[in-house]
Amino acid sequence: MPKKLKINTWTAIFNIINCVLFAISWFVIFGTAFSDAAGATSGATDGTATFFYVMAWVGVILNAICIFQSHKHGIKMTGGILGTIGSVCFGFTAMLAFPAIVLLIISCVFLFQQHAAKNNANNNNNSAAQQ
Repeated sequence: MPKKLKINTWTAIFNIINCVLFAISWFVIFGTAFSDAAGATSGATDGTATFFYVMAWVGVILNAICIFQSHKHGIKMTGGILGTIGSVCFGFTAMLAFPAIVLLIISCVFLFQQHAAKNNANNNNNSAAQQ
């Protein structure tokens, strides 16, 4: 059994935070857009949207690191792959917030579990049988 990686756990926590951010993003962005239209502020919508997009792309980077580290340590890469896809979905357009949230939630489950990859489990069984 491979050891549990802290990067996977912390990325799963970050993905949960992104789920919450993505869920509220439309309300926040529309709220600032209405404020801009009413003349209360100027340009706040751009800064607000940029924050959500930056969080999405940070998620892409963290999940990509998880994929690499999981592969290196013989852990299933499913969580990192789903997290990357979910973050990329939102990173391209906030219109994909709902699919991104679903993918990130499923990603969190796999990232927290950190099961051994199938080929790694077979290699461990073969080496134990040879001894």
